[in-house]
Amino acid sequence: MLPGLFACHPVPQTMPKFHARLLSFALLTAAAPVTIAAAEPTAVETAVDAVMPQVVAWRRDFHQHPELSNREFRTSKLVAEELRKLGLDVKTGVAHTGVVAVLKGGKPGPTIALRADMDGLPVTEQVDVPFKSLATAEYRGEKVGVMHACGHDGHTAMMLGTAKVLAGMRKELPGTVMFIFQPAEEGAPEGERGGASLMLEQGLFAQTKPEAVFGLHLWSSLNAGKVGYRSGPLMAASDRFRIVVHGRQTHGARPWGGVDPIVTASQIVLGLQTIVARQVDITQYPAIVSVGAIKGGIRYNIIPDSVELVGTFRTFDPKVRAAIVERIERIATETASAAGATADVEFGTDPNPVVLNEAALTTRAVASLERVAGKDNVVVIPYVTGSEDFAFFSQALPSFYYFVGSTPPGQDPVTAPSNHSPHYFVDEASLPVGVKTMVAAALDYLQGK
Repeated sequence: MLPGLFACHPVPQTMPKFHARLLSFALLTAAAPVTIAAAEPTAVETAVDAVMPQVVAWRRDFHQHPELSNREFRTSKLVAEELRKLGLDVKTGVAHTGVVAVLKGGKPGPTIALRADMDGLPVTEQVDVPFKSLATAEYRGEKVGVMHACGHDGHTAMMLGTAKVLAGMRKELPGTVMFIFQPAEEGAPEGERGGASLMLEQGLFAQTKPEAVFGLHLWSSLNAGKVGYRSGPLMAASDRFRIVVHGRQTHGARPWGGVDPIVTASQIVLGLQTIVARQVDITQYPAIVSVGAIKGGIRYNIIPDSVELVGTFRTFDPKVRAAIVERIERIATETASAAGATADVEFGTDPNPVVLNEAALTTRAVASLERVAGKDNVVVIPYVTGSEDFAFFSQALPSFYYFVGSTPPGQDPVTAPSNHSPHYFVDEASLPVGVKTMVAAALDYLQGK
């Protein structure tokens, strides 16, 4: 918890492993209206402090009821209801389940956008909290657990809190704020479109065109209280690939009677690892090639006809990306050919580009972050090989995207369960940091700071 930010009382998350890390917040229940004239740090802190009990409640509710990409029906309904209570102009059904709300201030000024993502992941939660997810769904033809294993429950709750704080300043607010609650950040299901790119294609900014867009992400690699950023390229471009190896089915006792696609697929997996290790110059930007799933065969003594591989690769440079595409295709097809098999290679049709923080906007936003989080708590982080479809917004507008630490202080963030882990745990002390920094960045920009 940042010293001096809030008058605090502890509220336990009752997680045995981390029970000493408890969220503190003031025992206030609603964001009192404040004016820009009175919006010195103390007044804004008071408004944020007042909304935090509701932010925590929202986050726990979303966490207990996660929904997969393009299926955020309950989440989007709740978000829209809360935004309408604030008197905002709300539009639903954007890119299937997205919600967009506009807050028009009482004074002239610029227009900005603030974005949060809402979807969960096909992960079975292993964190022992009272609001643990027990949700299940179907994913790629299989029944899976569903969990907010990447912090999107927190993102959604913090953005609702930010909207409530800024709505309390409506009369004196100089400008307009668009709140974007985005579905399918983790990627639309196979055969579907979704996410930021679809929102843009459907005319997200057609009527209200922001000057800049801001976003944040809860992050296990930083302790709660810390904020991380990087100017320029921040998060990698992300591509999907699918390889289907076609062999010839035979009895497991007579492998010479067929062509084994399992052995061939295994050789392809090993070959793909030589792309980054031996074929791409990674001295300027990192690159990653990973196979995430292998599926083939159904019985112990039958060599199957085919094996499917799916995976991802990450890049920060268009030339490196093109080189990796060519090498994946070549390794898969030629390795298969050498074994007497064939391989079909497909690449995703909607890859994420690089998340790019515009330099001038980053300078302005970092000053806001340092003012409210403390200069020593705002740090430059290395390149992040994870991807984010916030990148589509950063292609359309000057953008600033940053990370809010979520690992309990005192725990090593290097060894803490990472985002996408079934053990990923959010210290709720990170939530007020997220709301306070987003409110500060928004207000400072609107006021020309």
